[in-house]
Amino acid sequence: MEMEEKAAEGERLEGLNQLYLAIIQRYKGYIEEEESLSVAELPTLVTPQSEKVADKAAEIMDDFEHYTYDTDFYDASVKALEFVKDSIAEVVLPLQFWLTPTDTLTFKMGDAVDKCVLLCSLLIKMGNPSAKVFMKMYDTTRSVVVYYDYNGKTYMLDIKDGVREFASREQLLGSLGINDDVTAYEFNDKMYVDIA
Repeated sequence: MEMEEKAAEGERLEGLNQLYLAIIQRYKGYIEEEESLSVAELPTLVTPQSEKVADKAAEIMDDFEHYTYDTDFYDASVKALEFVKDSIAEVVLPLQFWLTPTDTLTFKMGDAVDKCVLLCSLLIKMGNPSAKVFMKMYDTTRSVVVYYDYNGKTYMLDIKDGVREFASREQLLGSLGINDDVTAYEFNDKMYVDIA
């Protein structure tokens, strides 16, 4: 009897998910219109002051016996990257919908941009205001990473490829293939800049 109830509940949830998808598809245009952000408004997504972000940042820093920015930030940033990579499921929604870091932490899912916005928020909350989300678009392809400056070097955190170290921001940007055919910009909670 219990297995039949679980199967019935599974079918009900599947039906409910299909209904939600139908509603989303029907109102996709309206939702995307209401949900649209200009690129200059992207900094509003980076929210290091969010309670959920602050709690997760504190949890990461608590992994260190006596966390200090000068000695532990790099290792803490790697832990933050691992958390986002391993604990936040990759989802692609059928419409453009911006998730805040609080949403991403609450639902434990988001697309590549949502994950990078969360990661940037965590890095800022752990003490590094230089952390930025970098986005490059070419045709319909979009790539997004987070980078920050620390102890005279620049570190790029890629959700798929891990951490890479560079001598400078210019060297990092050179490695990302910035040219006249791409659109590229960076942002955090305090700024937005067009790069190409």
